[in-house]
Amino acid sequence: MLSNETDTEIFQALRSGNPLALGIFYDRYGEVVYRVALRMLGNAQEAEDLTQEVFLTLWRTGKYDSKRGSMLVFLTTLTRSKAIDRHRQIKAQWQRLQRWSRNVPPENSSNLMDKVSLEEMSQRVREALAELPPNQKQILEMSYYDGLSQSEISDNLNMPLGTVKTHKRKGLLYLRQMLQDLVE
Repeated sequence: MLSNETDTEIFQALRSGNPLALGIFYDRYGEVVYRVALRMLGNAQEAEDLTQEVFLTLWRTGKYDSKRGSMLVFLTTLTRSKAIDRHRQIKAQWQRLQRWSRNVPPENSSNLMDKVSLEEMSQRVREALAELPPNQKQILEMSYYDGLSQSEISDNLNMPLGTVKTHKRKGLLYLRQMLQDLVE
C-alpha cells in the first residue's frame, strides 16, 4: 500500500504518474504548508490558494531531491518562497495602482478636458479588453469587475487554478503592453 511507503518512494510513484501519491503528500503535509502560508500571508483564502499552488508545483515540476532534505523541509521552503513572491507581486500591484491613481483626475473635477481625457482612457481600456482571447477577457472581468478570487473563478469556470492564473497573467501582460502610455 502506497500510504505506508517513505516519502522518497511516494515521490517516485508521483513521478511515474500515480495521482494517489499527490494525495498522500497532501494528507501528510497539507496542514503544515497551509499554516506556513497563513502565517506569512495573513489571509485564509490566499493561504488556501498558495497551498494548492505548492502541491501543484510538486506534481508538475517534480524537483524534489531527497538527498538535500526531507519532503517537509522541501515543501515548507517552497511555501515560504512562493509566499515571498506573492508579497512582492502584491507590492508591485499596489505601486502600479498608486501610480495610476495619481494620473486619474478627481471625480468632482468640473474641467471638461479632464472628463474627456478620462473617457478616452476608459474607451482605450475597453478596446484593449475586447482584443483579448475570450478566456483571458472573461477571467479579468470576473476578477476586476466582479471581485472574485482566482479560486472562485476556477470553481465558477470549472477550470484548474493554474490555468486561471496563467490566463489572468497573460491578459494583464497584454493589457500592460497595449496601454503602456497610460501606466507610465
